[in-house]
Amino acid sequence: MGLTLRLAWLVLDNTFRNPLRTLLTALGTVALVLVVTLVYTVLDNLDRITTEKSANLKLIATEKWQIPSQLPYRYVAGLAQGAAKSETDTRPTDYMSWAFFLGSLEADQSSRDFNSFIFAFVMEPEKVLTMMDELDELSPDSSDYKNLAAAVEKLKQNKQGIILGQSRMKKLNKKVGDRFKLYSRNYKDISLEFEIVGTFPQGRYDESTTFRRDYLNSALDQYQRDKGKAHPLADKSLNLVWLRVPTRDAFNEVANQIAEAPEFSAPAVKVETASSGIGNFLEGYRDLLWGARFLLAPACMATLALVIANSISISVRERQQEFAVMKVLGFQPYQILLLVLGEALFVGVVAGFFSATATYAFINFGLGGLPFKIGFLPTFDVPVSAILVGTFMGAGTALLGSLIPAWSACSVKVSEIFSRVT
Repeated sequence: MGLTLRLAWLVLDNTFRNPLRTLLTALGTVALVLVVTLVYTVLDNLDRITTEKSANLKLIATEKWQIPSQLPYRYVAGLAQGAAKSETDTRPTDYMSWAFFLGSLEADQSSRDFNSFIFAFVMEPEKVLTMMDELDELSPDSSDYKNLAAAVEKLKQNKQGIILGQSRMKKLNKKVGDRFKLYSRNYKDISLEFEIVGTFPQGRYDESTTFRRDYLNSALDQYQRDKGKAHPLADKSLNLVWLRVPTRDAFNEVANQIAEAPEFSAPAVKVETASSGIGNFLEGYRDLLWGARFLLAPACMATLALVIANSISISVRERQQEFAVMKVLGFQPYQILLLVLGEALFVGVVAGFFSATATYAFINFGLGGLPFKIGFLPTFDVPVSAILVGTFMGAGTALLGSLIPAWSACSVKVSEIFSRVT
């Protein structure tokens, strides 16, 4: 026990013997662990989103043969029931329909000021709290839930209401209660007036927007009255429908019911799990994600191992006489090996833990999530497990980087070292 404490004290003492070198090594570790933590954050979130669930599944119903999906709005009523025809047929427990509305505060169609753009989910307001990912998991006692519930209630009462993400509202230079006119870019000749009734909680929906489905329907009806003909997208204004089912068996039954329903054949509808649908969407990012997982992260780890190896090697070369004296005093080679490894591990563990913890706190509580937009995912929360990953990365690379220098230190030959002393 006494020897262990003595070695621990020597580790601490030697670590701070050259504070500048230790600081530079620690800073290098912090920087590289930061990069790996960010990569891990994105990959972990995407893995979680695309992992198939066995219960409480969400399904996506879209047009089968066309991208982007453009279905007639009349499909909603039947899809919401899972194409059930009898009492024995399986029905979803909840649903949500989406139409995508891209608009700008600028009437000029040639304007490219993206800070004035809004991409909105056109949907049933009551589904915001029951079907939107993450929002449906908010605790009823949380301030985020209460604020969002109040905004949803205002949206139900105000046909021209709109809920904005906090980042999007700042870019528009607006605040709750402001009114504005939105000129559509995908629904030609459609412009809508809105009043901001609330915001989404900070995080995933910072850039998102939603307004009422019946408001868009009314605008399309008004277009037909004014122009004497239906809008080109009047019968293509449903982009997808979300369905919730309790089990995998229920998913199979609902999918079969919809596939066999003749009313959903022109255009045809396909049904897949939400994780599968998102996974298919992410195919466009496959090479980027593969590179981050198998090239960037390993490269950072290898670089960090080299940084630590270089630092420890310099230290070992400078202290050869010290190690020789330690051997003369009775220290065994394995004890010297543990001493050098301990110095590297101490720096790696402390720097790795600090970097990962600081990244977790700053991004989650300071930024409200990592602002790395992939499709409908504008931000990613750093998982708690990233702290453990960062700490182990610091420790692992420190261990790998210090093995050769540590072996060199414990292999010092006393006679050779003292023969050089004049």
